[in-house]
Amino acid sequence: MTESTDPFDVTSSPPEETLGETVSPWRSLLTFFRSLLETIVPALVIALVINLFLAQATQVQGQSMEPTLHSQQRLVVEKITYRFHGPRRGDIVVLRVPQAGPEMLIKRVVGLPGETVLIKEGHLYINGRRIQEPYLSALTGGQDYGPVEVPPLHIFVLGDNRSFSRDSRSFGPVPIENVVGRAWFSYWPPEVWGPLK
Repeated sequence: MTESTDPFDVTSSPPEETLGETVSPWRSLLTFFRSLLETIVPALVIALVINLFLAQATQVQGQSMEPTLHSQQRLVVEKITYRFHGPRRGDIVVLRVPQAGPEMLIKRVVGLPGETVLIKEGHLYINGRRIQEPYLSALTGGQDYGPVEVPPLHIFVLGDNRSFSRDSRSFGPVPIENVVGRAWFSYWPPEVWGPLK
């Protein structure tokens, strides 16, 4: 059977044509915003989860932690370690102290729950034993302090720059629940890039 070549033959199928589909500007805009939301919302959720449970960035304000940390230095604070154990002596922590105002503070843990803290002639004593503090650039000044016993579930914190630090000597031992996390990594300025020791 041969195919008809008659142009008026209704049984033959005309060649298919594809017409260019016109898309309204509103539909293009909605598609764009939908793609944007599909990208941004998951990224924001991930960032929020990281910030709440894993790590966050912070900036050092003031000179209370010199020479270890300097004003405007930027750090990553990790929040995982203290889910497995409490702060340890020598840790640099970021904490909230309502008595000190709304800003978070960054200090060094020197006294642990149940310990007795004493500062005499610039030297730190824990339970009567003098503690070596190699992170201090020199013997710091300031008045003698203590002895004070650190309550359960509290820590005693000091700045490394004792003469210019507002710390547990003024606001007392800090509840461990007020610790945001451990200062872990310095990322700015570039010359101090690296993990904190």
